[in-house]
Amino acid sequence: MKYTYIRPMKRAKRRFKTSDAKFVGMVAVVAVAAFAGTMMWPRGGEVQPAYAAAPDFACDVEYVNDGDTLRCEDGTRVRFHAISARETDGTCSPGHPCSPASAGESKAALERLAGSRITCVQTGKSYERVTAICHNISGVEINCAMVRSGAAVVWDRYNRERAICGS
Repeated sequence: MKYTYIRPMKRAKRRFKTSDAKFVGMVAVVAVAAFAGTMMWPRGGEVQPAYAAAPDFACDVEYVNDGDTLRCEDGTRVRFHAISARETDGTCSPGHPCSPASAGESKAALERLAGSRITCVQTGKSYERVTAICHNISGVEINCAMVRSGAAVVWDRYNRERAICGS
């Protein structure tokens, strides 16, 4: 019987390819973006004024209607974006999320948070009202503060479109 020697194949040297450079570059970009995102993320739960979008309008508060709506002295009616509070009669509108807080508690919380002047970024319109994300003169995002205090609840349907609480 005759034996034939089979020579082992040479191992190919690993060479640096362009696709490797692209991968390393993508990883670096993702890492830098993740780090920058954590460094720029607001602390303490409230949006700090430096991170808030430039306001579209200012409102001198005439009166608070309920826990998610108020009227400005110029006649503008503001509906706070992505939150829901009980109506003035204590009911919850059909199809709306329902806050555990009473109508009076929600209204009092909004009066306290809004004070006499707010600045707002308009997000849309609803029943002849401007929907907006608003900040008081201390820089506190009112929409988020209402939810965190329990005076209102997040309305997920609208929060997915444009998130409150610093997003």
